[in-house]
Amino acid sequence: MTILHLSDTHGKHRELADMPPADVLVHSGDFTLAGGDMEVLDFIEWHCDLPYQHKIFIAGNHDDCMLDAALEGLPDEVYYLADSGITIDGISFYGAPMFAGMVDGDLREIEHYESIPDGVDVLITHRPPLGILDSIDGKIYYGSSLLLDKVKAIKPKLHFFGHVHDAYGTTAWNGTTFSNAGVTNWKYDVRYPPMLLTY
Repeated sequence: MTILHLSDTHGKHRELADMPPADVLVHSGDFTLAGGDMEVLDFIEWHCDLPYQHKIFIAGNHDDCMLDAALEGLPDEVYYLADSGITIDGISFYGAPMFAGMVDGDLREIEHYESIPDGVDVLITHRPPLGILDSIDGKIYYGSSLLLDKVKAIKPKLHFFGHVHDAYGTTAWNGTTFSNAGVTNWKYDVRYPPMLLTY
């Protein structure tokens, strides 16, 4: 299975062109800039129209209007994951969003990460785990220690996230391949291409 991963488009999704083919498209949050309803609707319209067999997205800290949102009427091949999962061709995907104000030890963060079940093959979060593709110039680390502990415990094959702009890349550790596919820089300019991975 090929999976195209992108994150942190911040309303610039329509600037992305010539995205490579894949079996599954995953967006790991921050698809809006200000979190407005019209931004969400524009993203969902664009996302639904993309020519991928399966499309998954979660919310990031800029997407606060998605907190407790109940999306109805999405096409069958489009999945919004909010502390929930989906199985595609025998591979389990699970999405845990991040909303503004979530920090280590925050009750909402604890609930999000504790609800991640065992047996997840592809974990999708917005925030990175602590120490993994989560810093700029190695000075400040923006990842979650709680999430790192959870990833160590469940060992997904792939872990997709974003949140930390300019920490774009992939790395492998402890049996998991990690992908930070934030496509925009700190100025919210599209700078990086989506990341193509194989399960």
